[in-house]
Amino acid sequence: MTERIVHCRMLKKDLPGLDRVPYKNELGQKIYDEVSKEAWAQWLKDSVKFINTYRLDLASTDGQKFMLKQCAIYFKYEEGELAGTAFVPKEEGGGGPPAGH
Repeated sequence: MTERIVHCRMLKKDLPGLDRVPYKNELGQKIYDEVSKEAWAQWLKDSVKFINTYRLDLASTDGQKFMLKQCAIYFKYEEGELAGTAFVPKEEGGGGPPAGH
C-alpha cells in the first residue's frame, strides 16, 4: 500500500498524509486533505499544553468544542489567536529549580 501524500498547509511541502480523518466533521476532512502526519504530530504535542492549562475534560462537549476551535486556529482554518497556555519553555542549560529549593 502506497502512502498518501498531501501538500501540507503548515509545512508548505508534499509529505505523507494522515491515515484516517481525525474528527468526524468538516474540520476533520480538511485536516485529512491538507495536513501532513508531521504537522499533525506537532499539533498533538502542542495540544497537551491546552489540556493541561485549562484542565480540559475531552469527554465533555465544552472540552471538545474548545479543542476543535484551537485546532481550527492552529491550522489556520479560522482567524483568531490561540488561547494562552501556562507552558514555559525550559531555559537552555537550566537543570531544575535553583539550589536550596
